Amino acid sequence: MSQTITEFNGEISLALTGASGMPYAVNLLKALVEANYKIHLLISSAALVVLKTESNLNVPAKPESAAKFFTQLTNAKAEQIQCYGKDEWFSPVASGSSAPKKMVICPASMGTVSAIVTGASDNLIERAADVIIKEKGQLIILPREMPFSAIHLDNLAKLAHLGVTVMPASPGFYHQPQNIDDLVNFVVARILDHLNIKQTLMSPWGYQ
Repeated sequence: MSQTITEFNGEISLALTGASGMPYAVNLLKALVEANYKIHLLISSAALVVLKTESNLNVPAKPESAAKFFTQLTNAKAEQIQCYGKDEWFSPVASGSSAPKKMVICPASMGTVSAIVTGASDNLIERAADVIIKEKGQLIILPREMPFSAIHLDNLAKLAHLGVTVMPASPGFYHQPQNIDDLVNFVVARILDHLNIKQTLMSPWGYQ
């Protein structure tokens, strides 16, 4: 039997693009599954390469197979994770009348940032972000680049002025991280906090 949206605490779009930082994306996906959110997962072809390089994950290119892969990886419910191809214009995320009101792009490549700024909408990730902005939803992007050029900074500033939350993947160290997962989860926890999703990965400042 298909899962209905009422069986979940909410729904969210999560896009993975071809920048470094896939451990953030994987841990965020796991956290969203644990929080019982329905996830509309968008993965660029470049992101598939980076997932294999950084996380040793050989994610299938076909959306149906990718959904099954991540469902098994995260122990998600049936149909909790839905994947879409880059040209699936009839998917829910492509329309303001049915798209989730929240979206995270993690990691966000500078190419994707540039396309969103110009409203290119040449693929489903760009279109989904455009929908969130025009419908005045919540869009969070995690750029992973260094150093930023003036072009990058101008584009990020333009998005910030549009109400987009720009969260560079910059973990803190005041919690004395012991391993890479501690650093990754610092960033994931901040994302969840901004999404107003309860998390136990990091205690709030002053409550350590």
